[in-house]
Amino acid sequence: MMTVLHIISIAAIPALIVFILIFAALRGVKIYEVFVEGAKEGFQVAVRIIPYLVAMLVAIGVFRAGGAMEMLGTIVGPITTLIGMDPEVLPLAILRPLSGSGALGVMSELVTTHGPDSMIGRMASVMMGSTETTFYVMAVYFGSVGVYRTRHAVPGGLTADFVGIISAVLVTQLFFG
Repeated sequence: MMTVLHIISIAAIPALIVFILIFAALRGVKIYEVFVEGAKEGFQVAVRIIPYLVAMLVAIGVFRAGGAMEMLGTIVGPITTLIGMDPEVLPLAILRPLSGSGALGVMSELVTTHGPDSMIGRMASVMMGSTETTFYVMAVYFGSVGVYRTRHAVPGGLTADFVGIISAVLVTQLFFG
């Protein structure tokens, strides 16, 4: 069974790409021209969202450098300990909705320090897969189309991140605790 899953995991992406190319060719799509047009449009979107990304990255830098991350961790730490979250994983939970690369750096540090098979390493890994970079996604997607009023997207995204964090803690405790 594991051999079959391994083969499928290796072949899935190339097979999907080949399928799309064959399907497009059968439909008469000029594949190269459409690809170039899409790349050109993607570049224009990237230029439009750069100000939003720069603003978000500066805000994250100020948040971390100003000590707000440590202060928030000190305040919330006792509560997270009650649900079984190690206080060392808390910076990952706080940073994940803000920055994928920052969260990846924190997770990498946790896994390097404690090991990938430790409870902290496993919890950090499950948390990375269970949550999203909410503010980054909103900055990119809403910024690319010029949406300035996000309405319920921010509370909805943060609620989903909160549920993902709690679920990561509970699932890790259930399977590895």
